[in-house]
Amino acid sequence: MTQRYDRALAPAGINVNQYAILRHARGQPQTVGALARSLGMERSTLSRDLGHLVAAGWVCLQRDPDDARQRRVEMRPAGDAVLRVAEPLWRATQLQIEALMGVDEVGRLHAVLDRATRTLAA
Repeated sequence: MTQRYDRALAPAGINVNQYAILRHARGQPQTVGALARSLGMERSTLSRDLGHLVAAGWVCLQRDPDDARQRRVEMRPAGDAVLRVAEPLWRATQLQIEALMGVDEVGRLHAVLDRATRTLAA
């Protein structure tokens, strides 16, 4: 499934993990730790992936004004532009998957993955 999304998002210049990070980084700046929690990612994995997004100029890392030890992830206009290209590509792929598997089956898959994520995080 990841490969299907990665192929679909290639014209936007991102992969599905980068897409998820950008989607979660949009809006209010948040610390790396908070972003990792919202994505269900290890902080070290997110930090590595963020390096690519920072290098591309899509996000920036700023010191948190409330805690200088923390860094906040902030979306840059270029990152928002990438999302505007990527979102319809992601939606089209989601619709294709639902057409192939059926909406109910995709819903069950999401439910199982959500349960597994909660169980493994405990």
